[in-house]
Amino acid sequence: MNAIFGVIFHFIGGFASGSFYIPYKKVKGWAWESYWLVGGLFSWLIVPPVAAWLTIPDFWAIIREADSATIGFAFLFGLLWGIGGLTYGLGVRYLGVSLGSSIILGLCMVFGALIPAVYYQINPSEGKDTISMLLTTHWGLIVMLGLAVCIFGIVISGMAGVGKERELSAKGELKEIDPLAHSEYANSDLEETHLSGKDEYKFGLGLLVAIISGVLSACFNFGIEAAKPMADVANNLWKANNPSQGEFLFQNNVSYIIILWGGLTTNLIWCVLLNIRNKTYGDYVDLKTPIIKNIIFSALAGTTWFLQFFFYGMGESRLGNGPSSWILHMAFIILVANLWGLVLREWKGVSQKTLKTVVWGIIVIFISVLLVGLGNSMK
Repeated sequence: MNAIFGVIFHFIGGFASGSFYIPYKKVKGWAWESYWLVGGLFSWLIVPPVAAWLTIPDFWAIIREADSATIGFAFLFGLLWGIGGLTYGLGVRYLGVSLGSSIILGLCMVFGALIPAVYYQINPSEGKDTISMLLTTHWGLIVMLGLAVCIFGIVISGMAGVGKERELSAKGELKEIDPLAHSEYANSDLEETHLSGKDEYKFGLGLLVAIISGVLSACFNFGIEAAKPMADVANNLWKANNPSQGEFLFQNNVSYIIILWGGLTTNLIWCVLLNIRNKTYGDYVDLKTPIIKNIIFSALAGTTWFLQFFFYGMGESRLGNGPSSWILHMAFIILVANLWGLVLREWKGVSQKTLKTVVWGIIVIFISVLLVGLGNSMK
């Protein structure tokens, strides 16, 4: 039953992440960096402590009493995760949307899932999945199979994206963008854009940047691991007051505060630099734009973005802090984002072959979710 609830919670989190960008489409007259920064203030600064306040009594005391190494590493991994999101744009610039996205998302999933397992193989900790457990147990092998199947699904989705770019480019229907102004790999706008008219395809450089982005984007999961001592305190306090009720659903909410401070730092610096470079710093007070509505939609998008990790923590508390949670999280994000692409008719105008390819990608990723869930139910 824990595995079932864990998968459900991860689905809700993946749905939030795969859907958060939709409110941004309602923002009028603001540059990307302006509404991304406003939404980010809610995502990384405002909503996380509110969520902790609602779920963890005296959460600031847990943070104050945490040792400097826990705080420092959690912040550092958040900082690196933010850089990973920013370098995503460069990977897209040099490899194209579909190939760049596929490589980055695949690497993010693999590194985020397996590096903590390797770490705990070297430094064992009670309740932590190790790489040997994944490779020598029946349930672990099924989870690893789910990971492999999901990577295969990402490759299929990437093939569909390449076909879409080729077909729509031939029709002159692809938009021109500056990918350096887009940071998060979950940005669905990138799926319908392309650098038309700019020959910047550089496979070697693009592959290097994509690897860096994929590895750094996985650092959010490393941050959760680094901040685990704070989550453990919250969990133990709750269990002392609620005996025989299992693990605390909201234990990670205290960890997110520090991790997201790191993400806020990188994104704040980048958005401000873009505001200066593009002379868009006046967006926030431009009376020609619907300022209040823009703030509301940005806040809604930012809050929805944070909900992915709110429910991620709930799913993780049911599945355990192992690779399965990260695999499911990434799989559901990709699954939901692709489904939204179909619903919003982002694939309009492509051939039946390309459309069938993206549908097959969705099906394969869904199968991977079932495999990971099955593996966890057998633990």
